[in-house]
Amino acid sequence: MQTTHTTTKVLKRKPRLYLAENFKVDSWETIEPYLTELVKRPINSVEELERWMSDRSELESVLTEDLGWRYIRMTCDTQNEEVTQAFQYFVSEIEPKVAPFDHELNQKLMSSPFVKELDQEEYRIFLRGVNKALEIFREENIPLQTEISTKQQQYAAITGNMTVTLDGQELTLQRAADRLKQNNREVREEAWRAIQGRRTQDRQKLDDLFDELLRLRDQVARNAGFTNFRDYMFAAMGRFDYTPQDCFDFHASVRETIVPLLTVQDQERKQKLGLEELRPWDLDVDPSGKAPLEPFKSGDELLEKTIQLFYKLDTYLGDCLATMREMGHLDLESRKGKAPGGYNYPLDEIGVPFIFMNATASLRDVITILHEGGHAVHSFLTRDLTLNAFKHPPSEVAELASMSMELISMDNWDTFFENEDELRRAKRMHLETVLETFPWVATVDKFQHWLYENPQHTQQERHQQWVSIFETYNHVDVSWKGLEQFKPYTWQKQLHIYEVPFYYIEYAMAQLGAIAVWKNYKENPVEGLAAYKRALSLGYTVSISEIYEAAGIKFDFSTAYIQSLADFVREEMEKL
Repeated sequence: MQTTHTTTKVLKRKPRLYLAENFKVDSWETIEPYLTELVKRPINSVEELERWMSDRSELESVLTEDLGWRYIRMTCDTQNEEVTQAFQYFVSEIEPKVAPFDHELNQKLMSSPFVKELDQEEYRIFLRGVNKALEIFREENIPLQTEISTKQQQYAAITGNMTVTLDGQELTLQRAADRLKQNNREVREEAWRAIQGRRTQDRQKLDDLFDELLRLRDQVARNAGFTNFRDYMFAAMGRFDYTPQDCFDFHASVRETIVPLLTVQDQERKQKLGLEELRPWDLDVDPSGKAPLEPFKSGDELLEKTIQLFYKLDTYLGDCLATMREMGHLDLESRKGKAPGGYNYPLDEIGVPFIFMNATASLRDVITILHEGGHAVHSFLTRDLTLNAFKHPPSEVAELASMSMELISMDNWDTFFENEDELRRAKRMHLETVLETFPWVATVDKFQHWLYENPQHTQQERHQQWVSIFETYNHVDVSWKGLEQFKPYTWQKQLHIYEVPFYYIEYAMAQLGAIAVWKNYKENPVEGLAAYKRALSLGYTVSISEIYEAAGIKFDFSTAYIQSLADFVREEMEKL
């Protein structure tokens, strides 16, 4: 098995066949002639139709990559006016003008007599998506979507500037949260209260911002003929494989199967910590009483060890991350002015993505880079697919790539934890987190269904509904006595609610898939990893269930299936 770095090189984009090699996105006037040509071009054969689709795909790749770099630069430095304005320019001056052309090009494609001569197996998923886009497009929604994009950006600006001062030191909330792992309970409580206090300073601003987003999103849905924004988003996100009712059934299954497991886990934690009652600041500390795990000391060390780990798994995986480092496609460490969270941003033309995160020095950071590294590998595996649309599978597949990587990499975590006891602790802590994924996802998803089914709700009703759902699914034995003022606002830390609405249930579906991938990998590492890569390389050329089948697993979130996989995780935890 390969464990050393091979020669990595800076990858170059493929030669352009349609756009000029020196083409840059610097104004609408440089883009419009290409879109106009595509609209007007005569198509007289299936070969000409495929050439036209390829040219359109090339233009899309260039535009999405340009937007990607603008977003990356803005999130890396939210206080830089110039990069913020560059992003806003694209969102306000370019995207709204591209949208009607996109619609016109979709119409041109589907009305072509040669569309029936296309290979229906190769293009069926793509054409299904184009048909759905045509169904929901409304020109009056273009300015609304521009306004939504601009407002969504305000969330990162507000939260990116949140810091607290502890022991005379100004810390980002991510760095302050590391103190929740300290054995000293007073230190944990002080950090928790400081973080919550800082968040609540902006609670009204964030509530008002969400009110504006809610109003705009509801209007978009109604313009497109939908009863509510939830139903619109199910269409817009191409959720062909499941319904809102399936989500409700999933919420109920989690309540039945996972919440009791975690309640027992919390009771064990309380006993090990010797506490009369668990408080919110007691949930991240290691109940063994040992010092917090410190798997690395710097962003450079985090990256180097992750690359080593990937090479132990598979040469190809190691090469992916090593290439990204060579090309400067990573920004890993937490700092003031940086947007919160983490992401892997696909860059469609070059085919080498960018990983962004806020590392401090915790196990959570290791999980994050493994997670985003899984997304990155997915980008590399789909790099050579012919159409841009083929490279963008739905989230249920994208998150399967990332969450599976977290688990199948565990046998090589000794790269970070040379001490056997620390290695066992790290694995156990992560498996606890895997189970905790389900109730939190159910909470956020159930809340979002309610938000958009009831768009006229007041802020107070919103807070009450959040607390009710939260208390049903999360740490039912944890006491919030004296902290009640914080609980109604804890949803505001979930950036998905603000920036990518309804993108959340996928984490739970993919987590189930990832456990099944891991189970296969444990039974047969060579075939398990090969099936994982084979499934991801399909991109979005087949359905979600077909991709899961290629990975050797099921796309299933029934109570029985959830129970069987939860039992497997518990068995693995007991071995530790």
